[in-house]
Amino acid sequence: MQKSADHPRLILASNSPRRRELLAQAGITFTVIPSGVDEHKVAVSDPDVLVRTLAESKAIDIAEKHPDSWVLGADTIVVIDNQILGKPDSAGAAREMLKRLSGNIHQVFTGFCVCCRRKARLFTDAVKTDVCFKSLSDAEIEWYIRTGEPFDKAGGYGIQGIGSVLVKSIQGSYTNVVGLPVCEVMSFLIGEGVIALD
Repeated sequence: MQKSADHPRLILASNSPRRRELLAQAGITFTVIPSGVDEHKVAVSDPDVLVRTLAESKAIDIAEKHPDSWVLGADTIVVIDNQILGKPDSAGAAREMLKRLSGNIHQVFTGFCVCCRRKARLFTDAVKTDVCFKSLSDAEIEWYIRTGEPFDKAGGYGIQGIGSVLVKSIQGSYTNVVGLPVCEVMSFLIGEGVIALD
């Protein structure tokens, strides 16, 4: 797969190493230009609407500066019992999150937006995945916190890393939990001719 010769480049409006890895694994050629959108200024409580709004804001922020390019923005959140879990800023916060997730099913929402200003094209969608955690012992929680992995991850875990041992099962898109629903993103990019199938 490659960027179509008669279309401008694709820009990922995110500094997430996980999103970069997912796009690279899919064989997509892209450039990274992180958005400067302040996520904390978006006051939306509905998870689906929140991730769509943030993804769209990020994509538009970069698209305004690069109108000839296609821009991909995304945002991922973890939700349990209608409460959004952000990134833990301390061991105590990580411990509390992992105890809430232990033995329970939670949801991961990722919103994504692909737009091109020059073509007046903007598409936004959101994907939800149910994730079931195994019941964690206190020792397992403390061990995982010591790995340092929880601290830059929404919900305090990374399914693509050591955190995979905490996850009993998922229903839905795995890549969505990592940070980008690759199947849905690819379908749109191919449909628009942004990338070509060799």
